Amino acid sequence: MSHNPPLSNLSVGTDYETLANRFRPIFSRIAEGALERERSRSLPYEQVKWLKEAGFGAVRVPVQYGGAGASIPQLFRLLIELAQADSNLPQALRGHFAFVEDRLNAPPSPERSIWFQRFVAGDLVGNAWTEIGSVKIGDAITKVSPTEQGDWLLNGTKFYSTGSIFADWIDVYAKRTDTGGDVIAVVSTHQAGVTLNDDWDGFGQRTTGSGTSIFVNAQVEAVNVIDFATRFKYQTAFYQLVLLAVLAGTAKAVERDIAHEVRARTRIFSHGNATSVAQDVQVQQVVGRISAQAYAAEAVAIRAAEPSQRAYEARFGGNDEAERLANIDAEIESAQGQVVLADLVIRASSDLFNALGASAARESKALDRHWRNARTVATHNPLIYKEKVIGDWVINGTEPPYVWQIGAGTPGK
Repeated sequence: MSHNPPLSNLSVGTDYETLANRFRPIFSRIAEGALERERSRSLPYEQVKWLKEAGFGAVRVPVQYGGAGASIPQLFRLLIELAQADSNLPQALRGHFAFVEDRLNAPPSPERSIWFQRFVAGDLVGNAWTEIGSVKIGDAITKVSPTEQGDWLLNGTKFYSTGSIFADWIDVYAKRTDTGGDVIAVVSTHQAGVTLNDDWDGFGQRTTGSGTSIFVNAQVEAVNVIDFATRFKYQTAFYQLVLLAVLAGTAKAVERDIAHEVRARTRIFSHGNATSVAQDVQVQQVVGRISAQAYAAEAVAIRAAEPSQRAYEARFGGNDEAERLANIDAEIESAQGQVVLADLVIRASSDLFNALGASAARESKALDRHWRNARTVATHNPLIYKEKVIGDWVINGTEPPYVWQIGAGTPGK
């Protein structure tokens, strides 16, 4: 007997303009303060609150549970618009939307319904998977232990806990002390056993709320210790798609800012082509190329999201082979998008300065933040290995890995 819900109960899409218009006024408010937050390295607590209160974290929740029922491509269109306003915010919400996606892929249950209710109420979920130091690949120092009372205690330290400082819950990758099994422990941040630090010191994406999370006997409900083997299959592709949205939104922000700077510029060069920078044909060429790059970046990011929607729907379609093929497409196309966008957006954010004078390098303008942010985002999920995965698939039909890990190796000699 099938337990698959009908397609009408899944999040297969809604009218995008109606959905986006709910959030565009908030995106505009977020954009207004983005430059000052960059200059002062101020975390966007208030801006995250605006998004929570507007139901942004529940756009993928099915309509019958109070969400917007948006498809995955529609979610990423929204994240591109948000990234244009402030590229830090979609990345800060990366862990949240991945956990929402995992719950969407879980079989219907009272526990899943409770999570949907939390998302609709505005609860956000952060992320804490990565450990640094001597931890071996495939291992996790962070442990979760059962208690006699029936709950669990979480102990460990994680880095790159992006967005967790804004969250109500954290999605923590850990090992069970009783069986050694890999699990996700979803822990509430509203307890003394959880300490969150904003100690990310990268040169880009500086206000994503990333940093160290420390768990000392943090309590976890038994229903929130989830077997990692049940994690949704296209998760790696989904995480990468968020970064593609960040890159695409960054390109659109570059287009916006260079057009503004050119329109406002009054100083010209004696060897230029016009009495106004805005009428200089070579400057127009630079802006036109950046506009085309931003167009392509958005198109690629949205196109790369389509297989993940197919994988989500196939999860409940009862056809294992169709689901497997959709998951392959999701992984390969997200990787192809990464290879293209990393180069495209880094180039656009650098070419910005070709149309402007030395004054564009002033710290008060912070135009360099676009290059720094794009370069930082492009370092996630190493590009060279994604190219290898794509090549192995194209040449040999080798199925891509759906989960990858990082850990201590052997030093070179």
